[in-house]
Amino acid sequence: MATSTSTPARKASPVRELTVRAVILGGLITLVFTAANVYLGLKVGLTFATSIPAAVISMTVLRRFADHSIVENNIVQTIASAAGTLSAIIFVLPGLLMIGWWSGFPYWTTVAVCAFGGMLGVMYSIPLRRALVTGSDLPYPEGVAGAEVLKVGDSHESAGDNKAGLRVIVWGAVAAAGFSLVAALKVISNALSTAFRVGSGGTMVGASLSLALIGVGHLVGVTVGIAMIVGLLISFGVLLPVRSSGDFGDGTPVADVVNAVFADDVRFVGAGAIAVAAIWTLLKILGPIISGIRAAAVSARTRRGGDQVDLTERDIPINLVAIVVAISMIPIGLLLWGFTRDTAISDHAGTLVLISVAFVLLIGLVVAAVCGYMAGLIGSSNSPISGVGVLVVLAAALLIKAVHGTGSNADETTALIAYTLFTTAVVFGVATISNDNLQDLKTGQLVGSTPWKQQVALIIGVVFGSLIIAPVLELLKTAFGFQGMPGADADALAAPQAALISSLAKGVFGGDLAWNLIGLGALIGVAVVIIDELLGKTSGRLRLPPLAVGMGMYLPIALTLVIPIGAFLGLAYDRWADRSGGAERKKRFGILLATGLIVGESLFGVAFAGVVAATGEESPLGIVGDGFVHWAEALGVVAFVLVVAGLYRFTQRTATSVEESRRA
Repeated sequence: MATSTSTPARKASPVRELTVRAVILGGLITLVFTAANVYLGLKVGLTFATSIPAAVISMTVLRRFADHSIVENNIVQTIASAAGTLSAIIFVLPGLLMIGWWSGFPYWTTVAVCAFGGMLGVMYSIPLRRALVTGSDLPYPEGVAGAEVLKVGDSHESAGDNKAGLRVIVWGAVAAAGFSLVAALKVISNALSTAFRVGSGGTMVGASLSLALIGVGHLVGVTVGIAMIVGLLISFGVLLPVRSSGDFGDGTPVADVVNAVFADDVRFVGAGAIAVAAIWTLLKILGPIISGIRAAAVSARTRRGGDQVDLTERDIPINLVAIVVAISMIPIGLLLWGFTRDTAISDHAGTLVLISVAFVLLIGLVVAAVCGYMAGLIGSSNSPISGVGVLVVLAAALLIKAVHGTGSNADETTALIAYTLFTTAVVFGVATISNDNLQDLKTGQLVGSTPWKQQVALIIGVVFGSLIIAPVLELLKTAFGFQGMPGADADALAAPQAALISSLAKGVFGGDLAWNLIGLGALIGVAVVIIDELLGKTSGRLRLPPLAVGMGMYLPIALTLVIPIGAFLGLAYDRWADRSGGAERKKRFGILLATGLIVGESLFGVAFAGVVAATGEESPLGIVGDGFVHWAEALGVVAFVLVVAGLYRFTQRTATSVEESRRA
């Protein structure tokens, strides 16, 4: 593994870094971006990295203070991104509602799961910094991009860049929220879908007219977009027609059959592919992980011996990290014990808690390493950590089943399934933070931040995020519900990862888990890994990320088809930037537009959820009847194309104007 060039030593100075105003500003940004991420994750199964937009907002605000600094801006984006990424805990917790165990999200329990899991993720990411950041050649696309944004914003000539960048974010957000509002009025449709027969089977094609998904596609890039198309072709072009063959004899509508086969069969094949990709990732990084832990221990001994260590190499001491990790097992154990109280498995609580605490301690480190590597390789936005969640829930379920059995009655079995999901949620808190923390630490390395201060900021971000996630989840549950939970209707949020993970837990304890489908997915995953490795050795540019292929296989087509479209739009925009000069600066404006699209639509979704919850109506803003649906679909397509084209044109003009101003 190649070693990156070290950052020049930075002497101690009065430069402001971890400040009260940075914490306050980071906390305020956190409230907005966490709410947006929760909604987007429950709708489409994806979240977005908040580092770059947080950095732009921070630079715009802190520029008003004479003594602001690049490392202080970095603290703001670190807090905001840590809290935003913690929202991926939603990939597990709604499963407790889907199995009927919870009727809502108990506030302090939800806060505790997020906080303790997230804090453990911060601790595990500290030794991994040396293994996967300073001692590796991983690209960290979002971490590098964030550093470039901060460097540009640190120059006095870039005030215009910051204002223009913020303007692009705002207009993108306004357009996305406005489109969603008109769709909520039922004047236009924001979804298209049709199912049809293919030979003796059937399949479907659909697209969500979502500006947020265009933004997601722009961020993840064309390589991931192509991989997702491959996954879609495997699932909806091959597996779905084959698995649904012969299921149409009783006159059941094609759409009903296709949807059922996808949910019950095809999605598990995708889970198997993702599982193989995650295991392969772990095998590739075991060596660097061990080396990183050793390097952290050497650094701690050097500091204790009185020798100087550069500020940019000062982590929270590894012995303190070990103490915090050990102590954190106590509240985690109490949290798990409290979950079993007054349940059908309370008599076995001691054994279950001991096993689960050991599971969290050991598997948490493995998960942190895998997720950190994935983020470094392909970025946080397109790193499907839910694939790791699949492995975690299967491992937890098999372990708990081996220790306790399947349960002597239905109540005991349900309690074991719920306990498995709850344990998985704690480990998933580790995963979500590790998926983003190393990206932030890469940014810090490139701009000369002090690692221990950034790590403290990560902990602060975890606390902010933990406090806001529970009420947003409760609001969305009340307004929409989640598909699969008792009483959910057709408009319920998909929460695809939570549905998959809860299905896996039920399958293990029920004895009816389709291991043959997971095995088929594993074989497909092996094939994709081999192809990707061959492409990596023979081509400098072409890759087929296995995790992205798996993502395309198990997410609904209506949610994923637009992402590759966004990826190709992003490619076209970047090529325009390359041709027109000032490429890197212009490309950043494209990233900011994509972020605005995601934030605008997501925040409207949260606000609309409040309206639905307050009125008790599914479509409280609708002003036209069902007879307008076909016109609404046509108008939706036309409006979608015009808005996307107009926004990209506006971004091009803005970027060109800024570049011309700088040259003048």
